[in-house]
Amino acid sequence: MQFLEQVPLAPYTTFQIGGPARWFAEAASEDDIAAGVAFASERQLPLFVLGGGSNLLVSDAGFPGLVLRIALRGITSTQENGRPENGRWLVSAAAGEDWDGLTAYAVAANCAGVECLSGIPGTVGGTPVQNVGAYGQEVSQTIVTVRAFDRETLQLVDLPASECGFSYRRSIFNSTQRERYVVSRVDYALRKDGPANIVYADLARYFAARNGERPTLAEVREAVRSIRAQKGMLLVPGDADCRSAGSFFKNPIVPVTVLDSLSQELGVERRSIPAYPAQDGEVKLSAAWLIERAGYQKGYALGNAGISSRHTLALINRGGASAAEVVTLRDKLTDTIASRFGIRLEPEPVWLA
Repeated sequence: MQFLEQVPLAPYTTFQIGGPARWFAEAASEDDIAAGVAFASERQLPLFVLGGGSNLLVSDAGFPGLVLRIALRGITSTQENGRPENGRWLVSAAAGEDWDGLTAYAVAANCAGVECLSGIPGTVGGTPVQNVGAYGQEVSQTIVTVRAFDRETLQLVDLPASECGFSYRRSIFNSTQRERYVVSRVDYALRKDGPANIVYADLARYFAARNGERPTLAEVREAVRSIRAQKGMLLVPGDADCRSAGSFFKNPIVPVTVLDSLSQELGVERRSIPAYPAQDGEVKLSAAWLIERAGYQKGYALGNAGISSRHTLALINRGGASAAEVVTLRDKLTDTIASRFGIRLEPEPVWLA
């Protein structure tokens, strides 16, 4: 295990933005994770754990501590309890595995549960942190156990899903226990020969002409990847819209009464506002819809940063953008929407400085 100095971080992020790490190392095993944590502790350095870099914006000054890139590999699967009638398959994946590669692995084995999460960039280890979700699925619906190195006890622990505090884009790993755990492996329970999930509107429209014939897992996976590509949300070399962190803002959860104020402010019918049930008395609004109603459209540019030409929710590096330019655009959008609608959007990407 090598500890390198002054390593540029931009190539390790999908934004392709950011200054250098003071120290940088790759962990290919759980022992390496422990060694990285010890290295940072002994030198009193801040530690940042890096996965696929797909949900990350690095400051122009870089990071003054150790960036530990998780590079553990390996996927195994077993039929639960060895009983064919059970129908559940346990898939265990190392944290450094490519997430889309894991969805392909599951679909090829005809195991349902993650097909709608195809095409999402990043690594397995990041999925429980953000409770990654899209097109009607969240990883919390299938996660059984998260194995991680506990930086407080310096021991490896196996955390059942019930202890991970999963909610919309949240977990203990990015909230109450932020920076305590370094994920090394995630175990998922998938449904062998289970039906594909097509509850999300975009997917339902995609397969509308099937006249009730249920698509296969492979067909749903390809449909999701196709829809993501149309929105610039699939990593394609040379595509400027892909120099981003995907959806930059979370869809805000607000009291249902906010729909009335939005209806009056915008002069639109309440039922035309894209809102989805959340907790009691609350709804989830479309952040993209709010951005557009605030006057910002696809393709909007502010210096070298901008909004994707295909998806309003994605902020992009138009070429040579600095982190400062992205932050300026972020603040412009959030301040305008807060002033206009009384709703403050929350960014999804991690800010590293």
